[in-house]
Amino acid sequence: MTISLELLAPAKTADIGMAAIDHGADAVYIGAPQFGARSSAGNTLADIARLVRHAHFYYARVYVTLNTILTDTELPQARDLIHAVHELGVDGLIIQDTGLLELDLPPIPLIASTQMHNDTPEKVRFLEDVGFSRVILARELSLSEIAAIRRETTVELEAFVHGALCVSYSGQCYMSQTVAGRSGNRGVCAQPCRSRYSLTDGDGKTVIDRKFLLSLKDLNLSENITDLVDAGITSFKIEGRLKEIDYVKNVVSAYRMAIDSTIETRPAFDRASSGEVDINFSPDLTRTFNRGYTDYFIRGRKADIASLDTQKSIGQPIGEVIFTGNDFFRLRGGYLENGDGLCFFNHRKDLVGLRVERAKGDRVYPSTMKGVTVGTRLFRNHDQAFSRVLKKKTARRQIPLSIRFEQDTNGIKLTAEDDDGIISRYTEQLALVKAEQPERMKAKIVEHLSRTGDTAYAVKSVSIEKANHGFIPLSTLNDLRRKLLDHHTRCRLDARPILGTERSPNNTPYPLNALTHEANVLNDKARQFYQRHGVERIDPAFETLAEVSGKTVMTTRYCIRYQLNACLKDAGSEKRLKAPLGIDDGRHRYRLAFDCSQCRMHVVLEGACTKPGR
Repeated sequence: MTISLELLAPAKTADIGMAAIDHGADAVYIGAPQFGARSSAGNTLADIARLVRHAHFYYARVYVTLNTILTDTELPQARDLIHAVHELGVDGLIIQDTGLLELDLPPIPLIASTQMHNDTPEKVRFLEDVGFSRVILARELSLSEIAAIRRETTVELEAFVHGALCVSYSGQCYMSQTVAGRSGNRGVCAQPCRSRYSLTDGDGKTVIDRKFLLSLKDLNLSENITDLVDAGITSFKIEGRLKEIDYVKNVVSAYRMAIDSTIETRPAFDRASSGEVDINFSPDLTRTFNRGYTDYFIRGRKADIASLDTQKSIGQPIGEVIFTGNDFFRLRGGYLENGDGLCFFNHRKDLVGLRVERAKGDRVYPSTMKGVTVGTRLFRNHDQAFSRVLKKKTARRQIPLSIRFEQDTNGIKLTAEDDDGIISRYTEQLALVKAEQPERMKAKIVEHLSRTGDTAYAVKSVSIEKANHGFIPLSTLNDLRRKLLDHHTRCRLDARPILGTERSPNNTPYPLNALTHEANVLNDKARQFYQRHGVERIDPAFETLAEVSGKTVMTTRYCIRYQLNACLKDAGSEKRLKAPLGIDDGRHRYRLAFDCSQCRMHVVLEGACTKPGR
């Protein structure tokens, strides 16, 4: 028995989700009308239903995100919404709030959001025991940590492989709530991690002034798919429910190829959905939005994972300036087009942008020459040619089909079989009229039954049983083909494997007997859930706290000391960066606390910033 590997893509809208399916995604995740962790990426039930119909034809899946923490008054609305999306036929529900497990939910598979910070075998095993069908792992895990979880659990494991990284442990960042009154766990994160901060040492000296100290590069694990499979991952998730269609087309296509390459070398694995995907462009992850790429902690700790100089996309390295004139420069490197967007880091390491007004060979006439000098390294963050390609139809996905034609005095019988082994039969009475040119008629039968046009089928073969066929008008052949394909579609959908699960409350002990605000318990049902599972002390969610000064507002495996080559485990590092360290954004001051035994950094709110003019 083979194991299916799933490529999971984001869907800001139903149309983007359908494009992801067409480009090879085995599943998509999309926001519900309410209660998603990206509040601006909600979708109507009608649009979700449209996406479900498109995906299910290819046996692809649709998961709905309802992964915020909920108030007591919101729980009944959430329950009704879950029943509604279940009626639409969605294949799974991504949730964070355990209070939902105390409600009378339909038998829809539940997926534990990464917002629950699923980072240990004990935590994942508990989630499996209480009824989750899949667990989305914490982004910070290494291959060995993932493998350890796999050894002690049997639940499906999903991992992020591409896209923006939250610097904090997911679900345990309260900085947005602190500075803007907008809770990330309620779907309205203000992304203060992408702001500028200054770093000061124990003497109050400014070590780094106004850099993006908490902004990480983007994740790219496209070269680690085989190792992730070996570690136990079966669902590979692309981040980006706010991303537009061009981004999704490019990234999904790149990962489709990467996963297929792994499958080709591993006969024990196959794709999780059906159809042959024809991608008619060359995907390139450097030619789409990115802040520079990192493989994060997948192979252990590395220093260069932050994007300290910018929080914006830098795009593709394109070349180096080798000569400057009054209004142009010469470039050694890539080819540019009129309208391309370029950027570079100036002498202060600030990101500067410019536009290509005219390009002629290696001569480039930009919108401005300010800051451009010999040796300047350029990046292209808007690719005019690539964008033009992605605006067109860039992929086609079809179900391979074999057709058998039979005719006798009772009429015509058509049999279709697809690559999933689904067989359909369509019969129609038609008088048997002798064909004056039997061989020519036979050729026409094959030709017209093979014409699938813009349908989602590709007829690979047409066989004609016996030589007993008569004259058939070409319009009749076309009509028979349309009726057969419509009938086969209904048979495919009737035969589609349907995921379902029945859950019953149990008393499986939770791994901890006391929970801090980081458990994000916002409603009484969540409190009841943890109490039933043996938790004795449950602190309220951060969002309910009246006083937050002195609270840890972020916990992260990213370490500013390590990033700056001043790890406390290294001899002499204390002298290089004297403790205690703090950061501020000009309005709020935070103390950095380092748990070196666990290689974690805690960001603790100290209060308002006292430095004037910052």
